[in-house]
Amino acid sequence: MPEYCSIERDGHVFIVTMERPERLNALHPPANIELGEVFDEFAADDDAWVAIITGRGRGFSAGNDLRYQAEGGERLAMPRGFGGLTSRFDLTKPVIAAVNGVAMGGGFEIALACDLIIAAESATFALPEPKVGLAALAGGLNRLPRQIGVKRALGMILTGRHVPAREGMELGFVNEVVADDALMDAARRWAGQICECAPLSVRASKDVVYRSLDNPSLEASMQAQYDSVKAMVKSEDFVEGPRAFAEKRKPEWKGR
Repeated sequence: MPEYCSIERDGHVFIVTMERPERLNALHPPANIELGEVFDEFAADDDAWVAIITGRGRGFSAGNDLRYQAEGGERLAMPRGFGGLTSRFDLTKPVIAAVNGVAMGGGFEIALACDLIIAAESATFALPEPKVGLAALAGGLNRLPRQIGVKRALGMILTGRHVPAREGMELGFVNEVVADDALMDAARRWAGQICECAPLSVRASKDVVYRSLDNPSLEASMQAQYDSVKAMVKSEDFVEGPRAFAEKRKPEWKGR
């Protein structure tokens, strides 16, 4: 069983909860490695279609556990990055961040590495690394400008200022803001809506979106060949969708 997180399966939804509430879910290398293994499990599980990541207690994640680092804790390689997500570029399954309380530094970078961010009213986001002589090198400096534009991103990055959930939605990196006690219900609702769609269609859609953003040419991105699209076209669900539509019934997705 994982030591620094917990896993719940709800149908096709795979829910990961960071479990270091005594440190506002600040993560040290062992926790990051464990989360990497957990998301490896999610990626390999054909019955898991969408993941939700959240934090136990008062915070989503306060980022890097600087106290562990200051106390001389062992430094370990994190091949999948912070939270097991920030350096994971081959995951086509969608991941939802359900952000409760603080999402600071690496915690915000975990959320930015997810595909949707659902935030509680109490959520606060920041990349405060420059205030302690560091930089947000786990994707924050790369993903935030792509998601909200350079000027808006630099307004957060260069000041390290805290951004509340509502402003995060205005800036464009938050999808929905809900009452604190409604956070997981909202995240599950989004996950449920995703699960109503064909899994391979969802994965192909995510894959094409991100890979197209990396391609400066619109024409080239539209003409590119995507393995995820080939898998979708060859799947049983590619036939089931139109058949269910014609028969006026709900499709029975198999994910293959």
